[in-house]
This record gives sequence, structure tokens and C-alpha cells, in this order.
Amino acid sequence: MPGARTPASPRTTTSGLARTAERLRVEDPGDRARAADALAGGAVVGVVFGNIYALVSRPDRASVAALNVRKGRPADQVGSLTTVRGAVTTAWDLDRLPAGLDRAAVHGLVSALLDLGPFGFRGPARAAVPDHLSTDDAGVRTAQVITPGSGCPSEDFLDRALTATGGDWLYVTSANRSRHLTGAEDSPAHWRAAGLWAEFGGEPGFVLLEHDDEDHVASRYRHLAPTSTSVLALQRVVHPVTSTRPHLVLERHGSLPAEVVREVLDGFGFGLVLAPAAGRRLAARRYADAPADGTVSPATSRSDPPSAGPATSGTPPRGGR
Repeated sequence: MPGARTPASPRTTTSGLARTAERLRVEDPGDRARAADALAGGAVVGVVFGNIYALVSRPDRASVAALNVRKGRPADQVGSLTTVRGAVTTAWDLDRLPAGLDRAAVHGLVSALLDLGPFGFRGPARAAVPDHLSTDDAGVRTAQVITPGSGCPSEDFLDRALTATGGDWLYVTSANRSRHLTGAEDSPAHWRAAGLWAEFGGEPGFVLLEHDDEDHVASRYRHLAPTSTSVLALQRVVHPVTSTRPHLVLERHGSLPAEVVREVLDGFGFGLVLAPAAGRRLAARRYADAPADGTVSPATSRSDPPSAGPATSGTPPRGGR
């Protein structure tokens, strides 16, 4: 696991900030470096997380509030963290894990689930995690971490951005306008670059770091729905009366099916229960020219975004969208 990075104050210059919106390729190391420098300078980066997109910015309170407002959220809405795979658990105080869940199990579960693609976890927050990136769960201060998983080229972008900002974490949120702004029951995350560009591409300080070939990506992640990540709680263990095994809670039923999460947990001796909000799986965004199952039209080009159809309804994740 990498050591902690040297904390640094957010940059106050705009040398890396894209003054006009810019589209870059996540498969290009030079483009990843350019996007990381833009983020350190204050830009918001729309970046691939497996088969979906996420919005990433600096994690300081002002940057989080600005991105929240940009999306149409309340400025003070608590945010989620993102980091490279090997540093996921550094957001948590592993000495405060609940009885029945130890460090070895947490490291094993994180590794096994990230092997399958993008995923989210929530655990007892370290003292170093700021209040605007943590929330209370029945008296336990927690931090939610969303990460792109193994093999995603955005891992290198995140590593570069963390180096450029000098911190351990970045702020991440779903790639969409909030339902608070749109007025829709739900506003699913974008899983097509063209759709995300159509929504945010007209704004200065926005960088889109997109896949070269979304057809290939869709086929690679066929086991994942093109929607926001599933989220597993690590800050509590429950003991159903119908089982002798400890169970963990799936807080959000998103891209990775609950039955797959259950299979992974079974290998570590845990069962799975669904939180009330996870009783209904998140729906994927619907586009006018593509089904909501991750299928991508080969005719879609990087310069000709399709119009987005109405979003399907679904249960919002923790904190809303």
C-alpha cells in the first residue's frame, strides 16, 4: 500500500485550468497528465470509472461546494472521496471497525470487489477526513470512497492528480445534473461521453477524459450495469435471526448486482442484507439513440453528441444526486 502523501494547500493559480471546455483521451498518458494538471488548477474533470463517468475535483471545501452548485446540489451536501485502488482503506480508521469485521477481511473484500470493476465502500472515517467529506451513521463518523477498480486507465489519472494536489483523496460525484436542478425523480449518471459533453461541455473549466472506444468498454464491463456504483457499508455488522453468520449491508444497489456482491462476501464468511434504499436497483440513463443497457452505437462520434432522452426513475444513492 502506498504511503500517505504530503498534504498540500490547493493551488491558487489557474495555470492548469482549462479556460474553455476540453475533450481528452483517457488512453493517452499525455492527456491524463494534462487533465490532472487542469484539476489541480481548479478544473472539474469528467472521467471514466469503468463503464460510467464520474466528476472529480479537488477535495477542499470551496471546490466541493462549487461542484455541488454546478450540479444543482446544495452547496453543503456531503461528498464522496476517490483515490487509487491501493489507498482506498487509508480513508478509514481501521481501529474502529465493528466487532466481527477485521482489517484482513476489509482488505480482502476491497480487493475482491475492485477486481470486478468500479465500486463504492463506506467505513469509519479517519480523523484527517474533513467534515464536508464525512457523514454520521448512528453515531459513527463515516467516509464513502468510490473508485474505478482494476484495469481502468483512470487509475493513472487519479494518481497524477493526487500527486499534483499533494493530497490523499479527491472529491468525486456522479456525472450528471442533480435531480434538485432537473426536477426529475432521478437523474442517472452519464455512461456515454457524448451525453456528458452535451451537458457540461459548454462550461469553462471542464475537462472530459473519455474512452477511445466505448463499444469495447461496454463489452468488457458487460457484467456491470452502466449506472452509479454499488456501495457496501463497512462501519456496521448485522446479525439476522435467520442466520448464524455476520452480514454486511449493501447501502446502494448500483452497477454490480447484489447477487454478485453476495457471492464475494460468502467467500469471506459474510452474508449480505440490503438497506431499504437498496431495495430497488439504480436505473441507467436512457439516451435517444441507445438502450439503457450499456450498448453503444458505433456511429456515435466524439464531435457529434446525441440528444439525451428522459432519465428512467430509480432510487437515489445516499446523499441524493
